[in-house]
Amino acid sequence: MTSLAALLGRGAAGLPPAEPVEFFGLKLPASPNTCLATPPGAHPQAHLATPPLGLPVEQAWPRLLAVAARFPRTTLLANWPERFQAQWVQRTAVLNFPDIIAAELGSGPAGTGLFLYSRSLFGYSDFGVNRRRVQAWLAALEAEFGQG
Repeated sequence: MTSLAALLGRGAAGLPPAEPVEFFGLKLPASPNTCLATPPGAHPQAHLATPPLGLPVEQAWPRLLAVAARFPRTTLLANWPERFQAQWVQRTAVLNFPDIIAAELGSGPAGTGLFLYSRSLFGYSDFGVNRRRVQAWLAALEAEFGQG
């Protein structure tokens, strides 16, 4: 369970160590405080579809990290470059709640695919915050990769 230290911390302070997300076996919670975006057909519970990025994974990876670093109140939580996955914590502006964003790049027949998952650590409903966050990240990535 997430502690009060996570709520009171800044950046990644107070959060437990991160573990990589296994996107293909990921089971979303019943609560409506998550958003999952995947390549079309890659996950049965995906909320949004991500287009191919148009670059090889090795070229897309540093650009993904750079885009993530531009978001306010967002701190790198963990990074597994060998699997092209990273996680960030983004704190809410008013109440400092930590939300976790995980992203992974993978190669597929259509090119480099993106898995992006945002979830709240506290509460049941997020009033659509995670969905809007994923949409904002996708828009920023589309601009970065020249797809917009």
